[in-house]
Amino acid sequence: MPSRAEPKPREKAEPFVFAGETVEPGQRRRVKIPIAQLSFGAPVSLEAEIVVGRQAGPKLFVCSAIHGDELNGVESIARIARSRVLDRMRGVLILLPVVNLFGFIQQSRYLPDRRDLNRAFPGSPNGSLAGQIAHAMLTHVVKPCDFGIDLHTAAIHRSNLPQVRARLEDENLKQLALAFGAPVVLDAGLMPGTLRAAAQEANTPVLTFEGGEALRFDERSIRSAALGVIRVMEALGMASRPHRPGRKRVIVAHASKWLRAPAAGVLRSEIRLGERVREGQELGYVASPFGEGPQPVIAQHDGVVVGLATMPVVNRGDALFHVAEVGDAGAAAERIDAYAEEVMQMPALWEDPVRS
Repeated sequence: MPSRAEPKPREKAEPFVFAGETVEPGQRRRVKIPIAQLSFGAPVSLEAEIVVGRQAGPKLFVCSAIHGDELNGVESIARIARSRVLDRMRGVLILLPVVNLFGFIQQSRYLPDRRDLNRAFPGSPNGSLAGQIAHAMLTHVVKPCDFGIDLHTAAIHRSNLPQVRARLEDENLKQLALAFGAPVVLDAGLMPGTLRAAAQEANTPVLTFEGGEALRFDERSIRSAALGVIRVMEALGMASRPHRPGRKRVIVAHASKWLRAPAAGVLRSEIRLGERVREGQELGYVASPFGEGPQPVIAQHDGVVVGLATMPVVNRGDALFHVAEVGDAGAAAERIDAYAEEVMQMPALWEDPVRS
């Protein structure tokens, strides 16, 4: 299990300084990170919740809504913040539910200048708005931490099976990815400009979670992310639970491929997330609105569907089905189905503000 920043047994925590504010052991505080100023002079800040345990331990950040329309992670972080496991937590936890607050307000993936924040890292204090936010994130959130978890959904008009993406050549990160407990782990390289790539350069390994679709709450994905973060905290020695629900074996995929629309038209398909597909199988077809001139979409290898388009009106080249290559696709699909039931039946580890 990851050894970075492992504390000595029962070592007392020290005060944690975040964005110029000091949080004492045993405290939790909301801290604002100034990032920009609106055109009429109003300041804009990112708001984070800092939880410092009484005992020393690793420092972990969890963030979401780097793309402003990806809402599942916002709710997952709200549940983590209400989790009972934080009462006796070790180390430091930084929760940042909305990173791209401009996109969040506008219900948009992008910033007002149409830049993708997750292509702007490491950023610059004197750069574009995206660059300023990225620089503030890297300086105040990423670099002080030992590990991070970045929560995402699919882009608009797509949906993702709950999954974790990480560089599995990093053995410590691989163990955390498996501990997260999502049904699928994708061995994913680093893309320049992303938070994950910049964090790796800063020696702060980051897991990326994907689940659900933009602008929609998906309960399974929300639960998967919240429970996964808590499992990672357990693996790091930050938290413990008296009862650990049984988990199915995680499926590891070292390759995946998007199948794209062979023509413009309307997609007809009944394929669902987590379904097994075989090489040569027809996953659907694209035809005219009258159903004429159908062109099939054919699986190029055995695997399971981990992402798909939810908008049936497509242009030629649009991404339709994301198929992960796995050793035994049939067994993988069965485990995914079992996980879907299991995660919905697990007892909640957080307080319901309405019922409490």
